Amino acid sequence: MSTPARHRALVLDSIEDGFHVKTVPTPTPDLGSAIIRIDTVGVLSYHREVYNGERHYSFPKPLIGGLNAIGHVASLAADATTLQCGQLVYVDCVIHGRDNPDVVFLSAIHDGDSDGSKKLMQEVWRDGTFAEYAKVPLENCIPLDKATLCHSLGYSTQELMYIGHLLVPFGGLRDINIEPGETVLIAPATGTYGGAGVQVAIAMGARVIAMGRNEKELARLKDHVLRGSPNANIHTLKMTQDETTDAVALQELGPLDAVLDFTPPHGSESPHLRSAIKALRRGGRISIMGFNKNPMVPWIFVAKDISMKGKLMYDRSDIVQFIKMLQAGLFPRDKNFVDAKTFKLEEWKEAFDVAAEHTGIGKLVSLIP
Repeated sequence: MSTPARHRALVLDSIEDGFHVKTVPTPTPDLGSAIIRIDTVGVLSYHREVYNGERHYSFPKPLIGGLNAIGHVASLAADATTLQCGQLVYVDCVIHGRDNPDVVFLSAIHDGDSDGSKKLMQEVWRDGTFAEYAKVPLENCIPLDKATLCHSLGYSTQELMYIGHLLVPFGGLRDINIEPGETVLIAPATGTYGGAGVQVAIAMGARVIAMGRNEKELARLKDHVLRGSPNANIHTLKMTQDETTDAVALQELGPLDAVLDFTPPHGSESPHLRSAIKALRRGGRISIMGFNKNPMVPWIFVAKDISMKGKLMYDRSDIVQFIKMLQAGLFPRDKNFVDAKTFKLEEWKEAFDVAAEHTGIGKLVSLIP
């Protein structure tokens, strides 16, 4: 597959000037890299806040923005052993140092918290996937079975972009070894990743309790799950913010085997996780993927042998396993899977604005170069 000398990309020269669609040189692959012709790239609900400086994320400029993407391999470095030109791949935005996997950053979003991660983003992997072509590490390209996913199962590449949302909770659930038939609390469940977590836990065969403050969104969440998976075992519970009241309600639905927590930064003082701990069975597990400041009830942790793990995103093995599940037909299709809204590169402002509102289970915004 040949590549053009130049291509279109969404470039951020400075926070003050914002993005501009520019024609830039098409990269060529060197050792350890692949050039991907981008079909579609995801947009975060908070992408607008990242690139207008509101979130104060650190990254070098100028840069081409981006996130996870789906595309076809356009050209490969000489050390590629499995990937082939023309192959459909999922491009992961989580980049690790090859000589130290603990060095990690999010491509085109944040340069991490170490000298090594900042060096890698500044000098090697600066640009993201808001472009017609992108240079990415070989290990960040995960093959997708196009015949199965797009032809047999009928997913579009825009719908497959929802993988990026679903992978985050899958990483947390897999990290605490969720088993089919277990009862899992996901809280809060009405945001982008909480809602995705409900879908993933159902696909993994779990009984799910979805907890949140917005009753209307909880009802929509349950309806979305049951339309795609009519036999799903799902319960919803309104969060009262009273620790004892919520603990009693959870105990009546439990006992819980596990908890997946997605406390947002603005809700870090929420007592819901302490309520959940009181409803956990002996030997229960907790995956912390949010920002809860005070989750522990110390004597219960000891008395019940409860374990708690923090998890940042997911590992490459999680991506591979998740794609196997998707290709096996364990997820719904069409609007029962995701309502995908797509925009052109030139429509990036509208895409960012819509992404901030189009959130929750089964909702996605993406850019198409």
